[in-house]
Amino acid sequence: MMKEELEVSSGLARRQSMSDYLSPLVRGIKPSGIRRFFDLVSTRKDVITLGVGEPDFVTPWHVREAAVYALETGKTQYTSNAGMPELREAICQYLDDSFDIAYNPADEVIVTVGGSEAIDLALRALIAPGDEILIPEPCYISYSPITALSGGVPVGIETFSADAFKLTAESLKKAITPRSKVLILCYPSNPTGGIMTYEDWLPIAKVVEENDLIVISDEIYAELTYGSKHVSFAAVPGMKDRTILVSGFSKAFAMTGWRMGYMCGHSELLAAMLKIHQYTVMCAPIMAQYAALEALQHGLEEKDRMVESYNQRRRLVVKGFRDIGLDCHEPQGAFYAFPSVTSTGLSSEVFAQRLLEEAGVAAVPGDVFGLGGEGHLRCSYATSVTQLTEAIDRIGNFVHKLKG
Repeated sequence: MMKEELEVSSGLARRQSMSDYLSPLVRGIKPSGIRRFFDLVSTRKDVITLGVGEPDFVTPWHVREAAVYALETGKTQYTSNAGMPELREAICQYLDDSFDIAYNPADEVIVTVGGSEAIDLALRALIAPGDEILIPEPCYISYSPITALSGGVPVGIETFSADAFKLTAESLKKAITPRSKVLILCYPSNPTGGIMTYEDWLPIAKVVEENDLIVISDEIYAELTYGSKHVSFAAVPGMKDRTILVSGFSKAFAMTGWRMGYMCGHSELLAAMLKIHQYTVMCAPIMAQYAALEALQHGLEEKDRMVESYNQRRRLVVKGFRDIGLDCHEPQGAFYAFPSVTSTGLSSEVFAQRLLEEAGVAAVPGDVFGLGGEGHLRCSYATSVTQLTEAIDRIGNFVHKLKG
């Protein structure tokens, strides 16, 4: 057989490039708007970065020491797929003590490789092809791509600064169709810092019940609230069995690189998610699990001190934006400010690009976070007061030049 015939019979001639081998779902997904923008930062010196959602604190020493001790004593094996029993027990105790939600550590908790894996597991287990997934926006950028990769259809629900970026029952009802199956919640919110109170949740719970929805509640910023205690959607009467609660250690415990998360929910739902977990990552790393256990058992005071520091920076940043003429919703949770830049006449993308190039400050254009994000800028205040003060000065000079 001639070479040309071999190429045709093998199928190689039908593909013009290596990308033709890829799944159409993967080809259709855009790269992360955050990472794409911050690739530019690496080409600049003396840039102040307000973009990455990562605490500037180092993981407390005793938490790191717990991982080192685990290594020194030979703790290098697999754990139970769902995580070490003692860590699951500690997670359940913590949620009960902090947020009044009771879970059974035996079959209602899975320790995951970060909260992101938990969200992925939940969506893959719940979605059938064509199911619609309701997503209040602006929101964490991963929800829609993971939904699409799982065969679902993401449906954005816009929230507004005038409503403190809260989800309303009216907007939720308008988005629901016969194909609606899952509602993803993220409060405290990334990127807006918005929160939901118990009174805010009650009408949402009624809509969820009436339309037979399952909820994935991403509560990774639950410990980072200012002035009012976080209320979990799972704690609303009748919502626990309908809710997959997702959280982790990255934000409040300064453990981003450890990749430690967890999910809690009805045992039948979690059993399906555990199957996917078993076939993909097996279990979270044992050394990181020991570190997470130490954080829950002996790290709560340090967590509270970090939250108080974020609160001081929050007030500094919000006042700073308002003083330079940028309207800024006051965030009540997480560690992000979401000022409006519409008064400058620039789009979010152009403002962020020019701010980096002309003022040496990196922030994330709001349009990457979905509906309602255009016209805003996400600025993390999880960095030092010195850096924040300098950043505000630079942004102020930049804005005054634009308006002048």
